[in-house]
Amino acid sequence: MMKLLKLALAVLGFIWLLNSQAAAQIVVKVKPTRPKVVVAKPAYIKAGHVWVAGHWQWDKRAKKYTWVKGRQVRNRRGYQYVPGYWVAVQGGGAKWVAGSWKRV
Repeated sequence: MMKLLKLALAVLGFIWLLNSQAAAQIVVKVKPTRPKVVVAKPAYIKAGHVWVAGHWQWDKRAKKYTWVKGRQVRNRRGYQYVPGYWVAVQGGGAKWVAGSWKRV
């Protein structure tokens, strides 16, 4: 029984690993253009917040990049927000690297 449980957990872990790697490797041949309506960074940012600019996010359901409007988010103590960016991939095309929080 214990061997069966370990095998089931290993299979589930392997499926999860494949799924997470597949989601991270979305490559497009042509980067999406900016939408016509973009939320501009306000002149004043609330205390304790940072501005996260509008960015592209992969929509698994629609199987395409969708635009996420810019917004203010609460700052995380001891971290700095690094904006997302596009990187070229070998063989042509590009992929979006999402913004993230990095420890400072």
